[in-house]
Amino acid sequence: MKKLILSFVAATVLFTSCNQAAKNADQETTSTESNTGNSAQANDGIGKMDFEESVYDFGTIKEGEVVKHVFKFENTGTSPVILSQVSASCGCTTPKFTTTPVLPGKVGEIAVEFNSDGQVGQQQKIITIASNAESNITTVQLKGTVEAI
Repeated sequence: MKKLILSFVAATVLFTSCNQAAKNADQETTSTESNTGNSAQANDGIGKMDFEESVYDFGTIKEGEVVKHVFKFENTGTSPVILSQVSASCGCTTPKFTTTPVLPGKVGEIAVEFNSDGQVGQQQKIITIASNAESNITTVQLKGTVEAI
């Protein structure tokens, strides 16, 4: 009798869990279908950052000099671009960026300062930009050579 009850409980648990998996699969399909429809609407208006230049070569400088450069981009999309975070690959490089939404057809800026103190030799500093634009993550870079003094 115990074996029969145990078998019945096991069968019930198995059936219930299989049924739950089927429900989850149905929900995922429905969710994917509705997201597909929503993503088509979301892509109707999207910002796009077109940089004047993605690489700035500062040439050769002496150690200790500070290089300043402004990367400018135009929003060629149809919705405002909002920069959420801008970070540099090294603490020696400090970015400042446009914090207000950049409307379609307008220009935004990312000002970068590179302090070459202690940075002798070939340099390549990557600035990573996170935004709501078509490419959520974009990079620009500073490069050049720092000579020892």
